[in-house]
Amino acid sequence: MRRFRYEPVLYGLAFILALTIRVIKLGALPLTDAEARWALQALGVAQGTQPALGSQPAYILLTSVLFYGLGAGTNFLARLVPALTGSAIVLVPGLFTHRLKPRASVILAFLLALDPGLVALSRQAGSSVLAVTFSLLAWGFWENRRAAWAGIFAGLALLSGPVLWAGLLGLALTWAIGQALYIRRSPTTSPEGIHPAPGAWSTALWFAVGTIVVAGTLFFLAPNGLGAWASALPDYVAGWFTPSGIPIGLMLFSLIAYQPLGVLLALVAAARGLRKGSRRIMRLSLWLLVALFVALFYPARQISDLAWMLIPLWSLSALELARDLSVRSDERREVLGVVALTVLILAFVWINFLGLLQTSAPSPDATLRTWLLFGSFFLLFISLMLVAVGWSIRSALLGAIWGLTAALGIYSFSAMTGAAGLRVIPDAVDLWRPGGNLPESDLLQLTIDQVSDWSLKNVNAQPVTIVGIDSPSLQWLLRGHTVSKTAALDVSSEPPIVITPDQNNPALVAHYRGQNFVWRQNPMWDQTGLSDWIRWLGFHQVLQNPQKVIVWVRSDLFIDSAAPKP
Repeated sequence: MRRFRYEPVLYGLAFILALTIRVIKLGALPLTDAEARWALQALGVAQGTQPALGSQPAYILLTSVLFYGLGAGTNFLARLVPALTGSAIVLVPGLFTHRLKPRASVILAFLLALDPGLVALSRQAGSSVLAVTFSLLAWGFWENRRAAWAGIFAGLALLSGPVLWAGLLGLALTWAIGQALYIRRSPTTSPEGIHPAPGAWSTALWFAVGTIVVAGTLFFLAPNGLGAWASALPDYVAGWFTPSGIPIGLMLFSLIAYQPLGVLLALVAAARGLRKGSRRIMRLSLWLLVALFVALFYPARQISDLAWMLIPLWSLSALELARDLSVRSDERREVLGVVALTVLILAFVWINFLGLLQTSAPSPDATLRTWLLFGSFFLLFISLMLVAVGWSIRSALLGAIWGLTAALGIYSFSAMTGAAGLRVIPDAVDLWRPGGNLPESDLLQLTIDQVSDWSLKNVNAQPVTIVGIDSPSLQWLLRGHTVSKTAALDVSSEPPIVITPDQNNPALVAHYRGQNFVWRQNPMWDQTGLSDWIRWLGFHQVLQNPQKVIVWVRSDLFIDSAAPKP
């Protein structure tokens, strides 16, 4: 197979780009409940408290090593393992150049580095991105006859939790449907090296088992990791009987909102591949559809379940972009002109769209902006037709494709910064970030730390009692304190600091001073209509339901109290 110059350098640049995006400001946002649940278990392992482990032992145990070696848990360290693993996904296409060809593989590496969904998953504490990356690495090393490495990464994938089983289900269904539809490789074009070497299965199996035993028990320091690994499949099966409440429409909307470029290019590639009978395109298209349906019809679905379909989505997009790179020297000027014109018109369309969202309707301004939108698209269409007639259809088509790619690429980059938390907008809601926003978490922590410092000259000295609130993110936020949870408070015990839901509590008023905080804001997607979703495209804002808590501090702990400090 013909390789091109500087190919390893390009993969290195893709990895550096992916790592930079995934690590910068990694600890800025507070951990949500979905993240803190796993981070608290990792912190417990590092502190030797032997907590009960959930079904994601790969993340828990690997992160516990960071917590133990680099100090107490921080938001940055809690997300570092997914960030590093998510960056490694850009190296996966290099293992599949025999299927995608070198140029398309390099393009795919950069697309995976910048995808909003994969970036968001890589910046969250949890094993979702670990399951995807380790599975693809195991598959790639197997096809390259590296059975030992394939077994190691297969073992790590099996330790990564329930997300793995969704991916395996999609691949199994794709293979079965492909066999039924006779989508098979042609013997004359079948790439060499994908057939296992003698003894490869046993080698891979032994390395996988060894990885599960050693990594799944943290070198036998956490033997309950094996029990956590065994619970992954039951947890995934239980999700088929536990609805999450996330509508299917929201899942489909997220594809248009975050991956419009991938969806458009994949549709073009699929149509071209089906017309020409390309088995490679047909296999990728089938995998995309199956992975999408598995995610949509899973009752416990989350937006993150779409991660598996992003791989074939961007693979198809890379194949289409690689094909459209073939621009002849005599047509480059015309193509660049069409690209510039397309980008300018689409930029005007977007600016006008944002203005329309901020204009009250019905009104003359709203009517004018609506006509400007339609007029802009009509102008783009007429311009492309004139280029096709005056120069060539090929120049118009290539210019339109690359112009649209550039415009949607800029939009996707902006969406990626929002999903990753790099671009913070007040009251913004991002679909790829699980749970609600925690708008006043820093203020709540600062208040408790200051009270502790006033009373005992140490920001972490005073214990905190949480009453009637089930929030792992709150426990993680106060991890420096001694935190206890209870369903009902015994007032006679008079704990120094109490956190309760925002409701009247006469038993505490007599001896405590209280301050309420907006702890969480949950997006109300079930009350969101089409117009709200369209507005979200522009400003990422939607109706939210605030959840407030009250921090109660015993009166004698304040500076102005005449009572002696404890």
